[in-house]
Amino acid sequence: MKKNVIIILLAALSMSAHAQQKDEAAIRTMLQAQVAQWNTGSVSGYMKGYWESDSLQFIGKNGPVFGYAAALHNYEKAYPDAAHMGQLTSTIISMKRLSPEYYFITGKWALKRAAGDVGGAYTLLIRKIHGQWVVISDHSS
Repeated sequence: MKKNVIIILLAALSMSAHAQQKDEAAIRTMLQAQVAQWNTGSVSGYMKGYWESDSLQFIGKNGPVFGYAAALHNYEKAYPDAAHMGQLTSTIISMKRLSPEYYFITGKWALKRAAGDVGGAYTLLIRKIHGQWVVISDHSS
């Protein structure tokens, strides 16, 4: 009996570890797709990684902004053309699983651009909604 319980526990742990690896790969793919979209000059493509909801939260140097439409508007205003968008690089420093539905990401970003290089750090709260990983909260500085 004990042997069966141990086998079941080991199988459950293995399945959980595999699911976590799969989730982390999907999150990395989503974040890489955002960078690729940015680097083609597509703010709307970049925004596909964000939750399309009035509850999306973005915190930048001017404080919090709520809602997908407001975040999109701010990005379009701050980055009106390819010269201002430049080429984005993003590096994940840590990825922490909070639950099967949530991850917390810490990273750094940099823009190489004709309008002057800029960069900073970010934290993201990412949630799996309807089978897709999306950013629900972004604090970038």
